[in-house]
This record gives sequence, structure tokens and C-alpha cells, in this order.
Amino acid sequence: MSAAVALVNAVTATGGDDSAGALRRLLRDNEFFWQEFDDADAEDFRRWGRVLRPFFEAARLRDATELLNRLMLEIPMHPHLSDHEPHGLHMHYAPPSSRLPDRFRATTLMNLAELVVQYGLGRTGVCAADGCDRVYADTSRAGRRRFCTEACANRTNVAAFRARRRT
Repeated sequence: MSAAVALVNAVTATGGDDSAGALRRLLRDNEFFWQEFDDADAEDFRRWGRVLRPFFEAARLRDATELLNRLMLEIPMHPHLSDHEPHGLHMHYAPPSSRLPDRFRATTLMNLAELVVQYGLGRTGVCAADGCDRVYADTSRAGRRRFCTEACANRTNVAAFRARRRT
């Protein structure tokens, strides 16, 4: 989930960094095989970030599921069990012979689909802070997140507190 959020924010949000170096760090930070990233793959990742943005903007579950279903038909997937460090036994969604962008697409797509199945659409969205266009996915126990970061939440809460004190 965090990989999809990070990619969409890097590619589509104001101030995002979608340079090859930033994309490589994004892959490393999200425990993908970042060593396989080639600068020539950067545009594939950027395109995928733009494709996923409407999922986070979807106001209706039907719109989000239609997008995910369409993408699941387009993205080559062959789920299988894999056992490697640092994860141990887990699922892979693309064939081992697939290029890194294809494996990333399949994994992020399935992660978003699993989130929607488990929690519905109320756990994803665009940050509620004024002027912020970053997306989020909430996997917390409470599931009440509305902001992309604590900084946006704090800034919004402080502004609301100050506005209440003025009245």
C-alpha cells in the first residue's frame, strides 16, 4: 500500500519528486528489488503513478472497483508463493521473470484491491489539508485518517484551534 501511495505522491502531487533517483529510493524504502531499477524504467513508474491517482480520488466504491478490475485484466499476473529475505514466505503477483515495473504494478494493484476488500473505500483519499494534493491509505486500527502526514493534520488542527479562539 505504502508503495502505491508513495509513487502517486511522487508523480502527481505538487512538489513530488519523480526523478529516477527518487523512484529508486521509493523502491528501496518499500522493500522492492530496487537494485534492478534502470533509469529507462522511470517512465513506466511515472505512468503507473498517474494511472493509480484516480483510485485515491474516487468518491464512490463502484468507481474505485471498476478501475481496479479493469487494471487487473490489463496487468499480467500470476500469483505464486515466494520465500526470500527479508519477508519469508509471502505472495508475489507477477511471474519471477517479469521486469521490475511489471512486478511493481501487479503488487501495488493487488495491495490496493486487498485494502478495498478489507475496509472499503473509507481508508483512502486525498489529504484533507487545505492546499495539499497528496494521497493516503490508512491501514491503522482506528481507520480515521484524513491527512497524508502528521504535519498536515497538525497544521489543520492548529488553524482550526486558532479560528475557534478568534470567535
